[in-house]
Amino acid sequence: MKALALAAAKGARGTVRLPGSKSITNRVLLLAALSGTGKTVVRGALDAEDTRVMIAALQKLGVPLDDRNFAEIVVPGRAGKFSRKKDLFLGNAGTAYRSLTAALALAARGEYCLMGVPRMHERPIGDLVKALHAFGAHVDYVGAAGYPPLVIKRGQIDTRKPVKVRGDVSSQFVSALLMALPLAGGGTIEIEGELVSKPYVEITLNLMRRFGVDIARHDWRKFRVSNAKYLSPGEIHVEGDASSASYFLAAGALAGGPVRVEGVGKDSIQGDVRFTEVLEKMGAVVAFGTNSIEISNQRRKLKGFDLDLNHIPDAAMTAAVLALFAEGPTTIRNIGNWRVKETDRIAAMGKELRKLGAVVTEGKDQIRVEPPKTITPGIAIDTYNDHRMAMCFSLVSLAGVPVTINDPDCVAKTFPDYFKTLASVTV
Repeated sequence: MKALALAAAKGARGTVRLPGSKSITNRVLLLAALSGTGKTVVRGALDAEDTRVMIAALQKLGVPLDDRNFAEIVVPGRAGKFSRKKDLFLGNAGTAYRSLTAALALAARGEYCLMGVPRMHERPIGDLVKALHAFGAHVDYVGAAGYPPLVIKRGQIDTRKPVKVRGDVSSQFVSALLMALPLAGGGTIEIEGELVSKPYVEITLNLMRRFGVDIARHDWRKFRVSNAKYLSPGEIHVEGDASSASYFLAAGALAGGPVRVEGVGKDSIQGDVRFTEVLEKMGAVVAFGTNSIEISNQRRKLKGFDLDLNHIPDAAMTAAVLALFAEGPTTIRNIGNWRVKETDRIAAMGKELRKLGAVVTEGKDQIRVEPPKTITPGIAIDTYNDHRMAMCFSLVSLAGVPVTINDPDCVAKTFPDYFKTLASVTV
């Protein structure tokens, strides 16, 4: 296995221009393809494994888009009229798998088989499929019930009655249904239980409005999609990735800074910019610009916290690593959906934090980290083919502790140049 040894750093300082948001890129590519007329120019799209998976799938489905220049991708609208029969490999890209499942199920003209890597076949999708069945879609499991792979055929779609979907497993199920419903003339979904990761659904709503479809939301319990068609906005710009920003913002908080990220700012539509609230609570100084965020912490002392971080589950992983260097324990609550991500992130985070000397208590939907008096240097961190494990544990080096990251290339899923970019602000 390839490994990357990161030397102990003295601090972090500089400016990072963020790559495009994965969440926005994949949603925009799909919505552009679902638009009825015209072409959409997508500027600043993320070039990474998860977005290339979406592009490859759309190309196989008959959308003639050119991916040679991610700075400007032109997507012709197909109004959901895709090729009639295709096998699609979607890797471990949850946004691509869930959203295409719903779109093809409600607009199927033929037969489609959706597959992924082995871990994708372990990630639950039964609640999304159950909701699609209630709308009359024809979706079959190839293997174990409740999990991919899936076969989708033409169904008898009727969206006149509301359909319920659980909200406490993945917000991507809700986003997928919302984006697909205009293909069937609109409809209503009702949320059972607590809706997790609400800011990601808010991204979906915001982008659907950009493509001409408005949604009535009733206190996160019910969503009504009007009988509208997607219309291309002509041009759309992808914000920098706020989840990726969390590592560099944390670097400023941990290693002095200032570290400035460009591509997101006070007007961002991404919920992960609220990671700055966690950093402020830990003792860092935050400064927002229109399209930038700057973090510094000349005291270099961090404070532990006890917070519900359900709204920023990806950035919460970064906070768990910062907890190693905080005064007092840190408890991160309401993160049960960590268990159905690229790996079981609660278990993986607990195991790797213990290697570094922390006392970690894992709960069903929470994790508590008691920092050690001394961090164990030179530890090899396993990453479980999870890009966020690799990126957040790289921060250990910025606190003056050498660390080795196993399988560092897994960051290609969302941020291929991550380690090069990290080195640019390391001093």
